[in-house]
Amino acid sequence: MKRKDHGIMDDMVFKIKADFLKGIAHPIRLRIIEYLKNGEASVGKLAQELGVEQSNLSRHLATLRDIGVLEARQEKTTVYYNIHDHDILKVLRPVAEFLRNKLRKSGKLLERLGRG
Repeated sequence: MKRKDHGIMDDMVFKIKADFLKGIAHPIRLRIIEYLKNGEASVGKLAQELGVEQSNLSRHLATLRDIGVLEARQEKTTVYYNIHDHDILKVLRPVAEFLRNKLRKSGKLLERLGRG
């Protein structure tokens, strides 16, 4: 494969990754994933527990379903959502740890500034 072809393939891979990350990069979507890590829930239950209007919630659920993070099943008139692949939690855990470390370092710096 030519160098130019590798560059095009790399661009496609980075675009796919960026689109996926954009798909989860919203506070409500992250809250949905966090809530569903313990098991499935109906749209109504999610709306109630997360304090989000059902129409707004439905758009976020659709986005997460479209990128393959969630799966849906319908039982009569109720739609239930669940995490499709729990490996998404393996993606989010290091992000949380990175942010905890960053905040810890910032806290130490602020503490040192307070002493001066």
